[in-house]
Amino acid sequence: MPIRIPDSLPATAALESENIFVMTEYRAMHQDIRPLRVLLLNLMPTKITTETQILRKLSNTPIQVEIELLQTASHQSKNTAAEHLESFYTTFDEVRHQHFDGLIITGAPVEKLEFEDVDYWPELCEIMEWSKTHVHSTLHICWGAQAGIYYHYGVPKHTLDHKVFGVFDHQLVKTTSPLVRGYDDCFWAPHSRFTEVEAADIEAHPDLELIAVSDEAGVYIAKSTDSQNFFVFGHPEYDRDTLKAEYDRDIAKGMDIAVPAHYFPNDDPAQTPRSSWFSHAQLLYTNWLNYYVYQTTPYDITQAGKE
Repeated sequence: MPIRIPDSLPATAALESENIFVMTEYRAMHQDIRPLRVLLLNLMPTKITTETQILRKLSNTPIQVEIELLQTASHQSKNTAAEHLESFYTTFDEVRHQHFDGLIITGAPVEKLEFEDVDYWPELCEIMEWSKTHVHSTLHICWGAQAGIYYHYGVPKHTLDHKVFGVFDHQLVKTTSPLVRGYDDCFWAPHSRFTEVEAADIEAHPDLELIAVSDEAGVYIAKSTDSQNFFVFGHPEYDRDTLKAEYDRDIAKGMDIAVPAHYFPNDDPAQTPRSSWFSHAQLLYTNWLNYYVYQTTPYDITQAGKE
């Protein structure tokens, strides 16, 4: 997929070095086809890392995608340069009257807080409510998935006795879902969280369905039956070294943190971590874009999301 992003975004050079087709704004403007418009609400503190990871996953179909980066106005980022945010990010007030084919809401390191205690929770609720009428399909990731399934369907999160941290084996619950087309019966995916949603709560809701679970890590993928909302409770966008960076950071802080499970050879953090989830992670994003955005979104973008 040619992915359309600003020429000077830091992710551009990284993606081009990986032979990913990054389309210049000039070339995109001279094509007759309508690109998909995808809004990325980046709630992670390391915004450049996260935007690069997700843009990499959105870049492997033949569809042109135009990305708009969104930040919350009610929370000031402390880990990303103000110049970067001013140059590449917009706020909700600037897009609230626009329509989008897709919306991605990332995770955030606030899961130990009650949703209502997160400083930008009212703004996030406003965005999620707006998505019902202005976005064709929304993909929620990790804490974003917990927040979304709670806001839209009242499914609560539960605090775990210990952090789910590592790469875990998963099984498909609904093998016929186009979202997991091409998946193996068992596959691996990274998790990094202190809370969870329970499969029983999802199965009890008539508007939700389970797609994939893990015996060790719990629910991984769920979706709404109308395919407007998708919930991924892990981090399929993570790079090979992301869990290692989190582990090293917490060890440096003196935290009592376990070695990420099923990640380092022989569970030895001195060794290079294994990547065992990349192909299925790519399929997740590709299938969402293809089957639930591109194939079904209206050609008239102003009709996207209208109930």
